[in-house]
Amino acid sequence: MERRTQPLAHRLARRALLIAAVACLALACESGSDAARPTLVPTVVDPLSADALRAHVSFLAELEPARSYGNAASLEKAAVYLEREFAAAGGRIVRQTFEVGGESYANVRCFLGPEEGARLVVGAHYDSYGDLPGADDNASGTAVLLALAHALRDVELAAPVELVAFVLEEPPQYDTRDMGSARHARLLREEGAELRGMICLEMLGYYSEEAGSQSYPVDEMELLFGDKADFLAVVGRPEDAALVEAVHAAMQGTPLRVEKVLAPPALTGVDFSDHRSFWAEGYTATMLTDTSFYRNANYHTAADTADTLDYVRMAHAVQGVRAAVVALAGKE
Repeated sequence: MERRTQPLAHRLARRALLIAAVACLALACESGSDAARPTLVPTVVDPLSADALRAHVSFLAELEPARSYGNAASLEKAAVYLEREFAAAGGRIVRQTFEVGGESYANVRCFLGPEEGARLVVGAHYDSYGDLPGADDNASGTAVLLALAHALRDVELAAPVELVAFVLEEPPQYDTRDMGSARHARLLREEGAELRGMICLEMLGYYSEEAGSQSYPVDEMELLFGDKADFLAVVGRPEDAALVEAVHAAMQGTPLRVEKVLAPPALTGVDFSDHRSFWAEGYTATMLTDTSFYRNANYHTAADTADTLDYVRMAHAVQGVRAAVVALAGKE
């Protein structure tokens, strides 16, 4: 996830509007080609366990050099790992390769269920920012995506499900046509693909029970959601309300607290990940997130390491996302 700043004057000018919009909406809610690849040994662990999630995060966060733009070899190692784990879950694997700055990069796509019909896309970016470990941002979302593939093995799907690990979400590609998710969403639009929706997994690993550990883009949101960083948020625009409601409702069956936020993209953070690429192509999409820099002080620092995350809550997140996929694409 990339944090953007807005001019102070713009933020002040929009503040009253956003406070009213968020409060009203929240209350309303309550009513290609393959190159030669290195050989890696996959981790042999229970794919649904907290230990498996830790193993996935550790592998990605401890790659040297970091898995970021400029370090194409590390991104390739990460892509091979993802392919192997998706294949072990029984998925049909496709690489979407493209060039940026003379280097080749790849989105890793995993198809489950039938091949025809309107599909559900669940995605997470696997690259990190700069030469940083990026455990929460976004090895956590990627680990949940891998575990989700295994969790869906016993589900009879009525509709196609595509799990996608996106590359190049972070700067300098953020908010450009070369974001991996932008490339992917454009491809779907060009193919005329019909989507049931897109769920973006963005930073799912950091939690705290301490009072004051959670902040918000507008202070008044604390009245709705509290000051403890002990939840995940399902975030979308008002026009994504049906998808947000469906995901939120499906995730209520786990011990993990899950809240929902419907707000305009002008609210800082609402569009700060790969779901924005699908909005740009006219698709409905939502982001599931631990709220990033609104709680995690390790964001975009060397302190964002695997040992700082809560893998039990992440395992609950896998269960919750699995329930959402079943609700949206499973057989009744």
